[in-house]
Amino acid sequence: MSGTRANHPPTQLFTQVNVDRASHVIVDQIKQLITDGSLKPGDRLPNEREFCQQLGVSRVTVREALRVLEATGLIHVRLGAHGGSFLTSPSLEVVGENLAHLLTLSSITASAATEARQIFELGILPLILERATPEDIAALRDLVVAAKAEGGHSTAMSAAFHVRLAACTHNPAIEALMHSFHGPLISSLRVAKNVAPGMGAKGVEEHSSIVDAIEDGDLSRARAILTQHLERTAQRVAEK
Repeated sequence: MSGTRANHPPTQLFTQVNVDRASHVIVDQIKQLITDGSLKPGDRLPNEREFCQQLGVSRVTVREALRVLEATGLIHVRLGAHGGSFLTSPSLEVVGENLAHLLTLSSITASAATEARQIFELGILPLILERATPEDIAALRDLVVAAKAEGGHSTAMSAAFHVRLAACTHNPAIEALMHSFHGPLISSLRVAKNVAPGMGAKGVEEHSSIVDAIEDGDLSRARAILTQHLERTAQRVAEK
């Protein structure tokens, strides 16, 4: 957006805040304005002084609200003469990280996370085979090679493979949801690894076979391997 004029939303969009925990109310107000289309990516929010006047709050409250919005990927703060707080669209990684944070803090067990993965990953498999590009196949093979080099012991590498697999759908909603599984996915893989330390190497071989089946366009074979792959993890976490 450098060199272009920023959009300025009408000042009457914002209403004064006179309740406890005002910063959270400000955040909710801005989220609602984004949802109903009154604010959109590229819009520049008022400066601190204007915000304080419109909302009837202190600069400390406004700054706290802006920090929350920036942390959730809803605004981008730029410094300098043409800087300010600009509305932006959160990246898939940010959306996934926020969902993952909520899931990680919840009481979801490794067994429940694995069961959800079985439904989700097997469900998106047809789209993966339909849409995977040569670049996707190459990226998956690179992950397999890297995992083999580590002896199949890295749960992070295993999780990265499954996240990249979901990206082959080229559906941003699916990719964001798979990112949200990252925390519970790592946890479930660690539990399974503790129960059966040697399963990592076998898992990497299955990853390689899944890529082969995808490249060959063989949905039945890919589904059979992925089903076995996920069921083994489910059995291991159930034994914990």
